[in-house]
Amino acid sequence: MKILGMNHFTVLSSNLERSKAFYINILGLSEGYRPPFTFPGAWLYTGDQAVLHIMAGKPIPPVAAGVIDHMAFTASGLQATVDRLKQCGVAYELKRLQGLEIWQLFCHDPDGAKVELDFPAHEPAPEQ
Repeated sequence: MKILGMNHFTVLSSNLERSKAFYINILGLSEGYRPPFTFPGAWLYTGDQAVLHIMAGKPIPPVAAGVIDHMAFTASGLQATVDRLKQCGVAYELKRLQGLEIWQLFCHDPDGAKVELDFPAHEPAPEQ
């Protein structure tokens, strides 16, 4: 077997519309085709790739299952992203990754899933 790439992440949501608003309106993913499952949810895309599945309609366990710390996306438009996060009241942490100098922006979705956005090193530091 050979791993060819990452397919998608799945997050649980306590409020599907709120989660979709975060990932679509703030992070810029788009909603696309999702098979007719018997439970509510959404598949969110970048281009023609479904990269994030949202599952709703079941309780979020009080203790998280597994050991995944966060999901990461390659992004562009650091200043616009910072501006949008501020406008929407989403807290974030911004770091410069030493050695590669890329920008790493960390925030959390409405249910607490940690999201990393990686921006190219050539993008200027955002105005605070």
